[in-house]
Amino acid sequence: MKKLSLLLITMTTLIMVAACGGNETQPDDPLQNEESAGGDLTSVRVMLDWYPNAVHTYLYTAIEEGYFEQEGLDVELIFPTNPTDPINLAASGGVELGITYQPDVIMARANDIPVVSIAAVVKEPLNYMMILEDSDIQSPKDLEGKDVGYPGIPLNEPLLKTMVENDGGNIDQVNLIDVGFELGSSIVSERVDAVIGTFINHEFPVLQNKGYDVRYFNPADYGVPNYYELVIVTNDDYLLQNREVIEAFWRAASKGFEDVKNNSEAALDILFENQDQANFPLIREVEEQSLGILLPKMATENESFGSQTEDAWQQTIDWLLEVGLINEAPEVEDIFVNMTN
Repeated sequence: MKKLSLLLITMTTLIMVAACGGNETQPDDPLQNEESAGGDLTSVRVMLDWYPNAVHTYLYTAIEEGYFEQEGLDVELIFPTNPTDPINLAASGGVELGITYQPDVIMARANDIPVVSIAAVVKEPLNYMMILEDSDIQSPKDLEGKDVGYPGIPLNEPLLKTMVENDGGNIDQVNLIDVGFELGSSIVSERVDAVIGTFINHEFPVLQNKGYDVRYFNPADYGVPNYYELVIVTNDDYLLQNREVIEAFWRAASKGFEDVKNNSEAALDILFENQDQANFPLIREVEEQSLGILLPKMATENESFGSQTEDAWQQTIDWLLEVGLINEAPEVEDIFVNMTN
């Protein structure tokens, strides 16, 4: 198994950003950003986790319907250059909010990076292991003696290890291959026998749209905690000084989410009007299937959109400790706050 060099680079970057970037990019009073919106609205910059896709429909809908403006906000959605940009810039104050991953928030907090989650956008893992339909692999233990492709992101290594060992297999007999982001092509070309780092809301519908039959394994079924895939973060100072701004943001975002649930086709129309055609062109059938997969994972009968629980955070903290991605557990009460009632 490869060493977690990328994780160390990421954490080093976060520490440098937190130490050096905060005072220059984050105003003492974020309401000074009003001037950019004509003096009437408070500016809130939100860095997405990726280019616009189905998981962001609630934000684009809230903008289109004027929900943020009704709350006195001018919300700007920004695309990241690097995967770590949302958490880096939220930590330093380069943006007010960033969409990132729950395990990354815990790893950052364990390294004294002052980020805090204000909402859980997706309440379950989206990162699934995938295999071709006709594969002889019936469960993760069958990966012994097989090649598994992954995108080089460290979290995938303990995910795979936990899944294989929970299923009774020996991870030392699994060959992990860094295929970059050529995950779909690697499995359909049979360069590898399985892939991990593939998202059930993206690679799965994309492969199906291209005519490939694919099966998958959910890590939560094989010993991995049912962690929050996507959360929205800010930094400690911004939360302390501007909680009312964040509460207003979440009220408007939640209205957008209700609209998406009630009229997903209209929400997708809005999304497609805002897609990044040059960098990440969308396919209507893929995004329709993706949204159908996402909605039950974003809110349930018992858990409202955005809500977070101490138990969900603690389970993920404990798992990250167990697999060695953190050396010390952050205090759970410091790592998240709920904007929902």
